[in-house]
Amino acid sequence: MWNQVNSPFDVPEDRDVRLAVIDDKGAVHFLVFPCHRVGNAWIDSKLRRSVDIFPTHWQEWTEDKS
Repeated sequence: MWNQVNSPFDVPEDRDVRLAVIDDKGAVHFLVFPCHRVGNAWIDSKLRRSVDIFPTHWQEWTEDKS
């Protein structure tokens, strides 16, 4: 189940999550890597680098998602 993101603080900070974003054509995509919220910023959990995104939805990260 996807949860709506109205602000980064809607997403738990203590775990990896899957994020969905809307591209410039209005299509929804989910990121294929886990992210972690740090304050109001997003980090790629695997590469430990900042990700400049504005997610619209989130869900718990599990490896078996496709």
